[in-house]
Amino acid sequence: MAQWLSRAARQLHRRPPTAALSIFFSSPPPPPPPPPPQHPNPFPTPNHFGSRSPPSRHPWAGSPWPKPLPDGFHPCRSLASISGSSRATEGADGARSPDDGVGTEAAPQPPGARPSWIEMYFPASVRPYALLARLDKPIGTWLLAWPCMWSITMATTPGHLPDLKMLTFFGCGAVLLRGAGCTVNDLLDRDIDIKVERTKYRPIASGSLTPFQGLCFLGFQLLLGLGILLQLNNYSRILGASSLLLVFSYPLMKRLTFWPQAYLGLTFNWGALLGWAAIKESLDPAIVLPLYGAGVCWTLVYDTIYAHQDKEDDLKVGVKSTALRFGNLTKNWTTGFGIACISNLILSGYNAELAWPYYPFLIAAAGQLGWQIWTVDLSNRADCNRKFVSNKWFGALVFSGILLGRLAS
Repeated sequence: MAQWLSRAARQLHRRPPTAALSIFFSSPPPPPPPPPPQHPNPFPTPNHFGSRSPPSRHPWAGSPWPKPLPDGFHPCRSLASISGSSRATEGADGARSPDDGVGTEAAPQPPGARPSWIEMYFPASVRPYALLARLDKPIGTWLLAWPCMWSITMATTPGHLPDLKMLTFFGCGAVLLRGAGCTVNDLLDRDIDIKVERTKYRPIASGSLTPFQGLCFLGFQLLLGLGILLQLNNYSRILGASSLLLVFSYPLMKRLTFWPQAYLGLTFNWGALLGWAAIKESLDPAIVLPLYGAGVCWTLVYDTIYAHQDKEDDLKVGVKSTALRFGNLTKNWTTGFGIACISNLILSGYNAELAWPYYPFLIAAAGQLGWQIWTVDLSNRADCNRKFVSNKWFGALVFSGILLGRLAS
């Protein structure tokens, strides 16, 4: 009897409770549940081709307890979204919010936004600065560079190509000046940007960079821009340095007037004056003033369309724009500015004695501008942005016309 009790105790110690109790209370095991009904699979599987694959088995089968999901895991998220959770988390409304770290993590992105080339190829410590300079959105650089290219090409000796070295200088300068302008804008507007849906993910507004870091980055960009400016003649140096007053004061205009787009036009098209001065070391008012005026009117068209993306948010935070000033008459106003733009381009090309190839391209550019104005859906943010981005082709058409007109003159 003692041996039997000792053997039973050892079995109780080795087996789970259910198996141990079965020693004393023998009962037949419950019948297994009936298998689910089988439905024919309309799609071919390996079993259809004669090779018998093992039956599918759930990864948790055989485990005593189901394995819990990781904290914060959503069944519809991809592995990529989980691996990126160290940088940002999603709130209840779907908006991503940054972690507490400042200056070392990539800036958060709007929900559903595709990762840009900056996020894929730049180190994490550099990404916020690249996003602050808007390197992922080159349209602003194109809009700043095209008036420079127009002016340089128009100032070229008839029958010759424009100076490629000068085009390169102005192209690099456009990248730096645009980045500096965006940095100034984000520093002064950080209290507004956090309240606007389109801008609340910018590096300074979101906390990825501190204002001091933004200020240091601004100084770095201006220092590089100064290096390019010193490559030009003295007349151009003075003219170029004077544009900084416009660059630094533009962000304040949206608080003061309903016409900040006109002030942006004065700023963005300064290159129409500077490009001519870099080649000729002087200004010809009969040519450069109509060219400058055309650029200002062009800016009033594309930036008014752009401003319609934020009109609801602008009303909430008290920011002014031509989109709010024009309202339902926006297409009438922008049509007038478009006509003024093309008229000034005709006058400038005529005074510069450009040959006939200039004018067919100008007609095509006028058609592109008219297409923007009359097909844009001002209540659709995505369509406003598409029309805004398409202005790089307007600038390219005008540049092509000036180039061919100068070569043929």
